[in-house]
Amino acid sequence: MSSTSALNTLLASTSSSSSIDLSQILQAATGASSAGIDVTSAVSAAVTAAQAPETAWENQQATLQSQATALTQIQSDTTNLDNDVQALNSLTGPLSARTVSSSDSTIVSASAASGSAVANHSVVVNSLASTASWASDTVASATTPLGAGSFTITDASGKTTTISTGTGASTLSNVASTINNDNLGVTASVITDANGARLAIVSNTSGSAANFSVAPVAGGLTFSQATNGANASLTVDGISIASASNTVTGALPGVTLNLLNASPGTNVNLAIAPDTTQASTAINQFVTDYNAAIADLKTQFTFTGTSEGVLATDSAVRSLQSTLEGALDYTYTPASGTTTVSNLSSLGISVNNDGTLTVNSATLTSALQNNFSDVQNFFQGVSFDGFANSMDQQLTSFISPADGAFTVDLSSINTEYNGLQTDISNFETNYIAPLKTKLTSEYSSAEILLQQLPTEMQQINTELGLNNNSSSGG
Repeated sequence: MSSTSALNTLLASTSSSSSIDLSQILQAATGASSAGIDVTSAVSAAVTAAQAPETAWENQQATLQSQATALTQIQSDTTNLDNDVQALNSLTGPLSARTVSSSDSTIVSASAASGSAVANHSVVVNSLASTASWASDTVASATTPLGAGSFTITDASGKTTTISTGTGASTLSNVASTINNDNLGVTASVITDANGARLAIVSNTSGSAANFSVAPVAGGLTFSQATNGANASLTVDGISIASASNTVTGALPGVTLNLLNASPGTNVNLAIAPDTTQASTAINQFVTDYNAAIADLKTQFTFTGTSEGVLATDSAVRSLQSTLEGALDYTYTPASGTTTVSNLSSLGISVNNDGTLTVNSATLTSALQNNFSDVQNFFQGVSFDGFANSMDQQLTSFISPADGAFTVDLSSINTEYNGLQTDISNFETNYIAPLKTKLTSEYSSAEILLQQLPTEMQQINTELGLNNNSSSGG
């Protein structure tokens, strides 16, 4: 029964009475267990009822947030998949990676940059590059005082630097510091063994161009040459090559040779081949990311109870599902000749009943090892117009930061969400806040009047002679 109904009932039942119980009236009017109004509760109840439109808006926001979260995940899945196909279509990607095997890796090993020509090469290492070094005569220790004197360091270009001993450089350690601080292209250090201490000076680079000499000038230290700076000597495919370093670049395009030991007359075969391990890993990653995208899309179209996912009616999401399924039908047809890899099935990639992919590892390995160029042509075409490029172009229409379908979709969701937030804020500011102030004032005033009413009623009863002590008869 409402408070108003309760009040009407009570008034009707007491209309013939010579006395009115005001406490009962107040209780009926307010619905409280005692006379008076709980202003805070009354205002809160009224404001909550008035905020019904906000609740609807907030529910819409919650739906939009769920849509944005789900769409962001699908966008991430699509981006991962697009990164995979871009890598498979790249000159520096896994299909362009190379391995180099050496017939004698104790003499020479090598590495090859992406895209290096697949070929075999013969290398003969006649001598290794050496680094020039000089050593001083022996003194008792690194801190033994040196007599006054000087010596010169002359580099291969003929530039001479004089180093003094004695004053300011009284020990081998002092002399080493002086040389190192002068940036002469050499490094000095003190070597101590059972015979005493010596000053060693070593070129910072190998090869004949970095050779140098050390000679005494007047008194002090004397030096002898430990090793002479010399270039490495080798032949590559019968062509003689000199290198200042034992790391040789430029002899073969994109290939770095690491000379480890000299072995005149020994032909070492270097075989440059596609890196089938990297290629296999990249193709399997493509399958993994494709399956992740399909699984998240499938979630949106699967009924849970009586409803589908929050993006079940999103046109961009439905379009992506169709795009991914259609992309699997791609067939590569070379302009001339034939190919052993014309579709994904040729690589051992098959489609399951749920739309995901499965890789037959044996078939994929066989294709990579025996027909690598066909695999590469399938993905890249003759001018990067193969399967990978085809799928990349399709996926880009969804994830392009400028005008991709998902970019536009998420922007629209964000705009709608922010619009609802503006409506809520304006409603709170322009309606709810004034209403709360008004109701608080009115209910507070009513509470004051209700608190005063018993006294006024008592006065009226007394004046009318209607009180509990009055006789009911005339």
